[in-house]
Amino acid sequence: MTDTPGSDGAKMETADMDRTEETRKEEELKKAPRRPRALYIILLLVVGAAGAAYWYGWMRNRVTTDNAYVTADTATISSRVSGTVTRVAVDDDQWVVTGDILLELDRRDYETALQKACAALERIQADIEETGVALELARHRTRAGLRGADAATESARDRNRRAGHQLEELEELRSAAQADFDTARRDLDRYTRLFQDRAVSEQTLDHARTAFQQANARLEAVKAQIRGARAALKAASQQVRQSEAKLDTARAERLRVKIEERRLDALKARLKETRTARKAAELNLSYCTIRAPISGYIGRKSVQVGDRVTFGQPLMAVVPLQDAYVVANFKETQLRDIHLGQKALIKADTYPGHPFHGRVSGIGAGTGAAFSLLPPENATGNWVKVVQRVPVKILLDRPLSEKYPLRVGLSLKVTVDTTDKRGPLLSGPNASARP
Repeated sequence: MTDTPGSDGAKMETADMDRTEETRKEEELKKAPRRPRALYIILLLVVGAAGAAYWYGWMRNRVTTDNAYVTADTATISSRVSGTVTRVAVDDDQWVVTGDILLELDRRDYETALQKACAALERIQADIEETGVALELARHRTRAGLRGADAATESARDRNRRAGHQLEELEELRSAAQADFDTARRDLDRYTRLFQDRAVSEQTLDHARTAFQQANARLEAVKAQIRGARAALKAASQQVRQSEAKLDTARAERLRVKIEERRLDALKARLKETRTARKAAELNLSYCTIRAPISGYIGRKSVQVGDRVTFGQPLMAVVPLQDAYVVANFKETQLRDIHLGQKALIKADTYPGHPFHGRVSGIGAGTGAAFSLLPPENATGNWVKVVQRVPVKILLDRPLSEKYPLRVGLSLKVTVDTTDKRGPLLSGPNASARP
């Protein structure tokens, strides 16, 4: 069976129509995805612009860390003396005010020590009074004895000098009497020869003999006076030596006075020592009552009645939650723009919908690793570079409310607004605002 020309034309027309329909469908398929793709591109551009605007307007001048926590200057309570606990006046989580009694120790041993110190002090004071009276009496006796010995010595020396002068005068008289005696003896010898030669009368010889006897008597008298003067001078010299010995004895008594003075000084030093011991005993007795040094909440209580505590043993802690602050550990690469006084936004995991606000009050003087128990030794051969973190202290703008209290150790997320860079980088005399 053969095809006719009419049927061939119909087939060709049908084939052309099929190709046209396929082409139209292909064009529709090509045009169909263009509209959603343009929307995606526009959406991406909008999101990118919003992200850029958010970063430029908000995150560009902000640094954030979630390595932050709440802390407070906690006071660890320990005993300053050893003893047995007789009373515990607080419990964990209890609020205390500065000066409140926390616990008490057995006071009896320390009361006895205080009484002993008071008795020793009274005894030293009595010894000081007794020594003071004895010292004053010794001073009076020494002064009186010294004045008497000095006067006696001076008087003996005066007598010795007068005896010496008298002896000198008598020696001069003896010289004159000796001269008269020698003259009278020569005259007697001459007149005796002349009388034997009958050249003079017996009366003249008698006058010469009488003159000789008188001269001899005067000479013997002067010699006797000289012997008496020498004896007086010897006695005066002996009195001088005795008086000087008494004077030396009186002067030696002054050394005894100095000894008493030194003894009194030693007793006064012991008095200070005893007063110090009594003060120490009073302090030890007062330490039997342990009071709160600051206001806050009691934590970590580890003591009960009857426990034996020792000096320095931690017993409990007082946590001043009302003065809590934030420590945020920022990376060293984030510190460049952080300055003191900048605002900080604080978010606590405990209160997701309640942010806290504060300000930067301090930047650590070193990294946390530098102040650790075992700081890193970067000079070793196995060194690996690690980005370090520096603690930044942030104080809250407002006191914590009872509705949203922060507790020590809570995790936080801190964002610091670094827009205002006028604050210093350091506090104190070396503060500088330069980055």
